[in-house]
Amino acid sequence: MYIALLIIMLTFTILTDGLFLSSRNISNLLDSAGYIAVLAVGVMIVIVIRHIDLSIGFLAGFLGAIAAILLMSAGMPVYFVIPLILLIGTIIGLTTGFLVAKVGIPSFVATLAGWLIFRGALLQVTEGSGTIIIQNDAFNAIGNGYIPSIVEIGGLHLLSLLLGLFGILFFIYSSISKRRKMLKYEFEVVSKPIFILQLVFVSAIIGYITWILAGYNGLSWTLIIILVVVMVYHFITTKTVIGRHIYAVGSNPEAAHLSGINVKKITLLVFGSMGFLAALSGILFTSRLQSATTTAGTLFELDAIAAAYVGGVSSAGGVGKVTGAIIGAIVMASLTNGMNLLGVGISYQYMIRGGVLALAVIFDVMTRKRAS
Repeated sequence: MYIALLIIMLTFTILTDGLFLSSRNISNLLDSAGYIAVLAVGVMIVIVIRHIDLSIGFLAGFLGAIAAILLMSAGMPVYFVIPLILLIGTIIGLTTGFLVAKVGIPSFVATLAGWLIFRGALLQVTEGSGTIIIQNDAFNAIGNGYIPSIVEIGGLHLLSLLLGLFGILFFIYSSISKRRKMLKYEFEVVSKPIFILQLVFVSAIIGYITWILAGYNGLSWTLIIILVVVMVYHFITTKTVIGRHIYAVGSNPEAAHLSGINVKKITLLVFGSMGFLAALSGILFTSRLQSATTTAGTLFELDAIAAAYVGGVSSAGGVGKVTGAIIGAIVMASLTNGMNLLGVGISYQYMIRGGVLALAVIFDVMTRKRAS
């Protein structure tokens, strides 16, 4: 997917005479993909345990509207509203998980009911004004603001450059540490030249994007939030017992249950996490628009599911990575952004994005058949 992303970026850069890779466009692309990227991480984990969540789009839109009402009508401070919205999202996610895990309702049906409920709830809370304008600089900065530069060197934001350098060093260290551990336990790994090529390739992408953003306004708060989500969920899914249990449940729920894993508890936790990330997505989207609208959340869930599949999650469960979901979200956002710059009609955009999704799923199915 890294190679696919590079090809997409190079293609659109050539077709747009360099406009696609301009600092302003890359910054806007990443910020506009933020709320979908956050959703993609959560829905990836849901798909890993062989479930689906169709309610997350309008749940995000509804909670974003509630945040706007609390800020503007109730006059609550932003430092109280954000934790409250995240808590409400988590409780709603746990409720959905309870229906799926304890009551036994299929996730498709339970979340489809949620889709309808939150769609109606969003219309109900916004029917009076239609659009709720948010006049709160601190809240709006989440979706539109940038981290302080401290000092500029040659027009480049120093703090953004330092964070980018830290990201590269952390990636190299974690990759080498993981490879050594796999070799220690005699697991199969890629050859050393390929491994070095991977390190150079990914580090170059991180460095180049950081350099581009540092030359504009630096790293945005949206991007920082995405990076925090990626780091936390990558750690949970790869370094913790809960993460191991999630993949075990996705690979074979019956075997996981017989081995002593509480499948219902894992299902409950995953849907609770999905509700939390849906709330965070709603905050990011509402903050970026600086308003809550009656159409917020429309097709969010489909974009997130598409990003997860493009990022490598398997429809059979048990396979998927947090980083893959993020790359999938950026790939889909890059396609949309590039086609908009080229003036491609919206009808063709939907067909092309659908084709990319179909190819990703076909690749997954063919890979599993070859492996078996």
